[in-house]
Amino acid sequence: MAETIISPGILTRENDISFVSPAPQAVGAAFIGPTVTGPIEQPTTVTSFGEYTRKFGRTFVSGSTSVEYFTSLAVKNYFDQGGTTALITRVVSGSAGWAAASATPISGSGGFSETAVISIETIGKGIQYNTVAGGDYTDSDELTNGNLKSGSADNLRWEITNVDINKGTFSLLVRRGDDNHKSKIILETFSNLSLDPNQDNYIENQIGTATTSKTSDGTNTYLTSTGEYPNRSNYIRVSAVHKKTPDYLGNDGITIQTDTNDASYTASIPIAASGGFTGATGTNIVNNALFFSDISNATAGTQGLVGADYNDAITILENKDEYSFNIISAPGLIHSFATNGATQTDNIISLAENRGDCIAVIDLVPHGTSAVSTVTSEASEINSSYASAYWPWVQVGSATGKNVYVPASVTIPGVYAFTDGAAAPWFAPAGLVRGGIPTVLQAERKLTRSERDTLYSSNVNPIATFPGQGIAVFGQKTLQKKASALDRVNVRRLLIELKKFVGDQANTLVFDQNTITTRNKFLAAVNPFLDSVVQRQGLYAFRVVMDDTNNTADVIDRNQLIGQIFIQPSKTAEFIVLDFTLEPTGATFGG
Repeated sequence: MAETIISPGILTRENDISFVSPAPQAVGAAFIGPTVTGPIEQPTTVTSFGEYTRKFGRTFVSGSTSVEYFTSLAVKNYFDQGGTTALITRVVSGSAGWAAASATPISGSGGFSETAVISIETIGKGIQYNTVAGGDYTDSDELTNGNLKSGSADNLRWEITNVDINKGTFSLLVRRGDDNHKSKIILETFSNLSLDPNQDNYIENQIGTATTSKTSDGTNTYLTSTGEYPNRSNYIRVSAVHKKTPDYLGNDGITIQTDTNDASYTASIPIAASGGFTGATGTNIVNNALFFSDISNATAGTQGLVGADYNDAITILENKDEYSFNIISAPGLIHSFATNGATQTDNIISLAENRGDCIAVIDLVPHGTSAVSTVTSEASEINSSYASAYWPWVQVGSATGKNVYVPASVTIPGVYAFTDGAAAPWFAPAGLVRGGIPTVLQAERKLTRSERDTLYSSNVNPIATFPGQGIAVFGQKTLQKKASALDRVNVRRLLIELKKFVGDQANTLVFDQNTITTRNKFLAAVNPFLDSVVQRQGLYAFRVVMDDTNNTADVIDRNQLIGQIFIQPSKTAEFIVLDFTLEPTGATFGG
């Protein structure tokens, strides 16, 4: 409402357009792949490697071999190099969908006719310790150190203990090992549980009821969570409380009252009992896993996965509004594997292109590839500025105590993270200063200058070994075939950063009036930001146009607001020519 001025005087007003643009921030990296445990196909944010290991584990034993997945090695390297936020999407083998193993054998302790007081189930498909076929442990399921093998049948069990009929409380254990097995490994303990929903120790509140299902709108796949209480267990959820316990405590909070059947807690709390979970239909992820965890071209991959196991995870990450990241990697997916790898790698590149806010780091060939021509031939099949590839494989240490060869996608997100922290996303993640990989022990192959030239000419970024200086990324091309500014990683990442910031500013203007005030608000936010990018060496120059020239009456009538942003991205010095000229004695050097 306009202010009314009646008598002559001076009216002072303020129009604040001094919005200060924040410095660009790295969003983080998304990793897709197998993990030891954790949520299934549910993108989960972690802010440290310690948090990752708590939620997803690190090593496991397959047969007599200790294994650490590429996913774990990639996340560790990322955080070691300065990464701040990672989005983990666990992939498991099999086609179990979202079915969970369930248990409903916990009967009331007296006079209660129902078959179960409560029902519990495992959180989701393929969880590390799900039952897959029933049966109990045998001695062959135990390792020499007394621990139980991952992947054994019926290796997640529940147990009710400490039943107190005077207080209406009990404990629930999640463990491995059947009732007679000498190794009962307790995974979780929930003490002093109650079936009274009015108490803080109500079982649903203490364990959780949340579950996740997948829905699709025909274009995107979404995760839908249901359940009143968030999960505090890594393994189970309460699927039902069949008979909630009334509060039998008297007004004094001590005296136990009885119901009409002269019974109290005795009729409705569970008895001390133990049992397994049944009904899971998926294949356990750790069955038959081998040391090298790259996906195989065979029917069953060495990490227990085939290409199709990645499809749902990739589809879920298409939801740009829910998940934010600027790097995506699926370590172990190999593009040259026609059956299990090529399609999924292409899908990840398509995901990056459709989102427009991230770059995919992909692997072209498996470990042991010797011919440079094989690598370049594989690269020639891809044409995208939203993807980059690096070679050769490199050796890193693992938590198993062994040094292992890993694809470049394990280490490159860490190089990007270091570049973001040390400089900015529009600086080249390459060279001895920003492209060094201190976690790498050695490269699978020491490239010659000629081999590096061949790779770089085919848009494959070499990982080079420099005696006395270390191992470093020595290239920063995208897999775009056309020669343009976007055939460089730093320019693609610059544009990703600019589009994100400018898009966020424009989003605040939706449903505002299409007036000069609105346009000035946009310009006041965007121009200082782009100016800061110039100062930080990301741009040579820029120009933003949002005025009557591109917002004509016809445009306004269509309820549109148009802005045009012209930029000159800074170029990197990749080829440095140093001319040394020998002058005769007595020559004069000009100033």
